Amino acid sequence: MIADAATVLVIDDEPAIRRFLRTTLTANDYKVVEAENGAKGLSALAHHRPDIIILDLGLPDIDGLDLISRIRHIRAVPIVVLSSRDDEQGKVKALDLGADDFVTKPFGIDELMARLRTALRHHVHEQGGRSVFENGGLRVDLERRVVSLNKIELRLSPKEYDLLAELVTHAGKVLTHTHLLKRIWGSMAESDVQYLRVYIRQLRQKLGDDAADPKLILTEPGVGYRLSDKS
Repeated sequence: MIADAATVLVIDDEPAIRRFLRTTLTANDYKVVEAENGAKGLSALAHHRPDIIILDLGLPDIDGLDLISRIRHIRAVPIVVLSSRDDEQGKVKALDLGADDFVTKPFGIDELMARLRTALRHHVHEQGGRSVFENGGLRVDLERRVVSLNKIELRLSPKEYDLLAELVTHAGKVLTHTHLLKRIWGSMAESDVQYLRVYIRQLRQKLGDDAADPKLILTEPGVGYRLSDKS
């Protein structure tokens, strides 16, 4: 799949937003399909088989979070959620239900295009089962469980490696605190975000990622973390 030939399904009940997205996406060589509510969105999903979905959570007929679950039962298509600036809880729930990313209103064109490209790229990598991740001097070989920085092998604890491997597997995608805690430590540690922060800090230090201005493990405040997949 080539990103600039991708079909985008926009599910949003605001005509002005749909108009803006149609103009912006078309100008960037995407094909656009529109739906003004959840029911029409599900119909368009079946008939047009889009490569990616832009979804507003505030729909008139179906709760946006419920719609994410329905979509996930139908197809493994990337979903980028449109959310309000203060809807932190909605972002977390959307990501935990299977959304790939979110864009906060109001948003800029460059940010939206970057999020779409990342979501499409991550989906392609997932389908291809990428086993080696590289970003600058960092190299993570998931098959051999070897992590190196500038060709020097790093010594990570088992939990540090598991955390990095989870981020690498979903590089470019936001992973919530809950997702990471459940995957690495199990449900018992689910609410201990501070525990996760300690390990993120340790990982950043070992990877040479400046905690004050990280370029590799990026923080999404109040939501979780994403591993940059930009070399």
